[in-house]
Amino acid sequence: MALRFQNDRTFPLPEIQNPNLEPRGSGGGSSGGDFRSLMTFTFVALALVLAFQYFKPKDAAPAPVAQTQQQAAQPAPGGQLASDASVAQTPAAAGAIGAAAESDTTVENEMYRIVFTNRGAQVKHWILKKYFTTDGKPLDLVQPQLAERFGLPLSLFTYDPALNTQLSQALYQASATGQLLAPGTLTFHYAQSGLDVVKSFRFDASYVITVETQVRRNGAPVRALVSWPAGLGDMEEFLPSSQTRSTVLTLSQLDYSIDGKHDSIKAAKVNGNATLDQPYEYAGVSDLYFAAVFLPDAPARTTLVTLHNAVDLPSNLSDPNSQKKPEPVLGLAVGDNSGYTRLRLYAGPKQMDVLKTIRAMGADGKPDGPSLESLIQFGDWLGIIAKPLYLALRWLRELLGPGSYNWGWAIIVITAIFNLVLLPTRFMMMKSSLKMMRIQPKVEGIKKKYAHLKMNDPKRTEMNAEMMALYKTEGVNMYGGCLPLLLQMPLFFAYFRVLQNAVELRQAHWFWLTDLSAPDPLHILPALIIVTMFLTQYMTPSPGMDPTQRRMMAFMMPVIFGFMLWHYASGLSLYWITGNIINLAIQVGINQSSMGREMHAIAARRAAKKGTSGSRVVEGRR
Repeated sequence: MALRFQNDRTFPLPEIQNPNLEPRGSGGGSSGGDFRSLMTFTFVALALVLAFQYFKPKDAAPAPVAQTQQQAAQPAPGGQLASDASVAQTPAAAGAIGAAAESDTTVENEMYRIVFTNRGAQVKHWILKKYFTTDGKPLDLVQPQLAERFGLPLSLFTYDPALNTQLSQALYQASATGQLLAPGTLTFHYAQSGLDVVKSFRFDASYVITVETQVRRNGAPVRALVSWPAGLGDMEEFLPSSQTRSTVLTLSQLDYSIDGKHDSIKAAKVNGNATLDQPYEYAGVSDLYFAAVFLPDAPARTTLVTLHNAVDLPSNLSDPNSQKKPEPVLGLAVGDNSGYTRLRLYAGPKQMDVLKTIRAMGADGKPDGPSLESLIQFGDWLGIIAKPLYLALRWLRELLGPGSYNWGWAIIVITAIFNLVLLPTRFMMMKSSLKMMRIQPKVEGIKKKYAHLKMNDPKRTEMNAEMMALYKTEGVNMYGGCLPLLLQMPLFFAYFRVLQNAVELRQAHWFWLTDLSAPDPLHILPALIIVTMFLTQYMTPSPGMDPTQRRMMAFMMPVIFGFMLWHYASGLSLYWITGNIINLAIQVGINQSSMGREMHAIAARRAAKKGTSGSRVVEGRR
């Protein structure tokens, strides 16, 4: 390395041949030869003077801080970081190593742009180029307000608070400053008063980076863990109210895998500063769409420390003056209990195709352990429907093309197909309803037979048994009208799971909807849901239902569903309104059929009969 050559006092001088032994020129004559000898001697003497000035010993001085793209340190054969050759050092190997001023190094590939600071050898910004905040800026996984209070990613955690402060505030000597393109390596070195710290990072074309750290004090290893201390950058609720931000709380959790089994703990249930020595194949912090997960090289020697803090936030994020309550901020630190830590870190989106390619270290020391795909949690039972639904939506979206609206169209097409598949059950329901209307006079006769009994009279069970026997004889399924709704509900909850976990649907547009994973900002879809459900209920004959009860159901059910979806993902509302419009069209068609006309004729005769009997009662009272 050039820097070493400048400071090496024993670097050999170039070999110089005696000019007097040089053969004379063809012109002959002593004067010409002597002149040439003199000129050669003068030139060599000048070269010696210049060489002496260049190679003479210099006063010891700190090595320059700003070096660009230097050769990075590689692990020593024994698996430990070779600290004496990691970065450009001062001439005295045992002396202090550090930097005179703070500097930044930006590492970049197609996926991210990471800005390191040599103050603590930590990350100031971890920007994902393909994902954006609510105000349209590239998403930074480092949440600035939380990082300022609780620490920056890739800081070191020890059980000594004073040492933690020293490690995070020291000015490390960086192997490179300025711009560094992946693939590449970046190393930081700091040594002072017996403390020696080396942190090395390797980058490739993926979201994964490799981290190696070693801390020694007076030659003895110190257990220092690599941390991600303060949530993720898409937690916009922690931004100042003056900035454009989401008004929805971001739910976070601790994810980990032991013996191939994935598990998670909600942030509110995580105990802070708990030390857990378990064979973690991976462990990290995640929310609905992003994650920061450590994958240790030696799971059997892994130590995990949970970092749990809290920040007071308004209970209503739309109103900064509303009553405040503490919201959890989750972090963790992971390392090797031997004192030398080598692990990988995935920091990026919870995208299925990406996560399934990233595997933890197996028992054979190769990355063939469990993949990170389990970070996407569709649910144990709902996953049976939700995962195929997600794959179908993604396939259809790819078929439609890369347009930003195509996730919305994919939801509409899948919903339409599903409702067409359920069309036979719709006709079964209408046939059951028609049978119910035909036998309604017999049902009324049975009710009239037992009308004198009190509600708690044991003989009323005989009435129920007689009615059930009638339904069985006439082939009527009294619950047939609920079948289409019961079949739709699993898909409804599966859509809910997909919209909660598919990062591709985050900020996916569809006309006025700017984010299918967020509520409808204009509440157009919930209002349409209320209207279409009311029209469908009103147009559908209801056999045996009391008119007052029917009117209540016609109003109450739409209102309940509409307001339930008022604050949920607009993609869910898009699914429901698509189904409502299709069902309304089907009901209009059924009403025009012979079966529909018969049902409405029976309903009209019953209404007229009840109206006539009601008027007679009124006249009698008069």
